[in-house]
Amino acid sequence: MNISMYQASVPVFIRMMHNLSGILRKAAAYAEAKKIDPSAVLLDSRLYPDMLPLVRQVQIVSDTAKGAAARLAGMEPPVYEDTETSFTELESRIQKTIAYLESFKPEQIDSSETRTVTVKTHGEDLSYNGLDYLLNSRLPNFYFHVTTAYAILRHCGVEIGKQDYLGKFR
Repeated sequence: MNISMYQASVPVFIRMMHNLSGILRKAAAYAEAKKIDPSAVLLDSRLYPDMLPLVRQVQIVSDTAKGAAARLAGMEPPVYEDTETSFTELESRIQKTIAYLESFKPEQIDSSETRTVTVKTHGEDLSYNGLDYLLNSRLPNFYFHVTTAYAILRHCGVEIGKQDYLGKFR
């Protein structure tokens, strides 16, 4: 049995973004229940001073997912302004990204294993074949930022666990 490039990307991104959405809803409820300022205590929190805060972690999750799907399909990804400052705005961004991902058809991404994908990173053009781009760059980056968002919230006391991260299999 073979797995397609579409199966290895779009449904994986969508599932984890749903899980992240659930985690953020729990964080918002936690902030409300504890009567704490979500921005000061959670959204601007980071695991270490040189790491990015929660809000940026979520933005990168969104950018990574939509960028990977678009580039594998041979398209330019949409640009979202990074202006979110609340859980409501982050939820809106996640839902917009999920809707964008759901617009892809398998035939747009399947057979992209050998497609050349070029991305500009830190002013440098990097080229990959589609398979390496997905498996060795985008999926690891995506999971890193989802995990970091989870870890920030867990560190701040939000009552989430492994099942929140893994979610339900759909």
